[in-house]
Amino acid sequence: MKGLDSVAPMRAQGTADLIADQLRERILDGSFAAGEPINEVHLAARLEMSRGPVREAVQRLVQEGLLTSVRNRGTSVVQLGQADIADIYQGRAAVEREAARVVINREHSELLTALDGVILQMRAALKGRSWGEVARADLKFHQTIVDAAQSRRLSKMFSTLVVETLLCIHMFENIYDPPEGIVAQHQRLIDLLRAGDEAAYLSEIDWHLKNSVKTLSAAEPTAN
Repeated sequence: MKGLDSVAPMRAQGTADLIADQLRERILDGSFAAGEPINEVHLAARLEMSRGPVREAVQRLVQEGLLTSVRNRGTSVVQLGQADIADIYQGRAAVEREAARVVINREHSELLTALDGVILQMRAALKGRSWGEVARADLKFHQTIVDAAQSRRLSKMFSTLVVETLLCIHMFENIYDPPEGIVAQHQRLIDLLRAGDEAAYLSEIDWHLKNSVKTLSAAEPTAN
């Protein structure tokens, strides 16, 4: 299902949070295409809700960068270009490098155990060729490291970048080619964390993120 048809009615008492969650998921799974208009009146009717919480949810997604609002032209799903992709990954590099500097100099055995678990999730998703789950495991890996730095602001900034990264990934096909390479890349990051080699880790994360930009820039757009 596409667009409004993908949104389920909310007959129980709803909130802007619940509406925003449903819209966010439908944007990230491609039910709403890039550039697709979001009409609050039609959306409220589909959800069987008043316009108040719908308007609040839409504005929340505008703040998150998933929707864009232009005066006299309405609201639509954001369209990301090559410059946006590079900018998103530049932001990720700044956050992930700082988080790594903090984490690598602390006791991080629990973090390593958590990352090993994410690798298992990644392998399972790859085995099932569930590319959406692969992408989420990929980003969960990086979010886990950032959260281990125990900086509320770093985690908050990275959460926004995760959403934008998922949107980038969904725009393109065949970004995990060869698919098994993603496990090896992330295992390398774990090994460098375990070794406590800060310089090598920072060099590896720089390569990892720059390679992602290169891969996304060369990928074919997903057919809608």
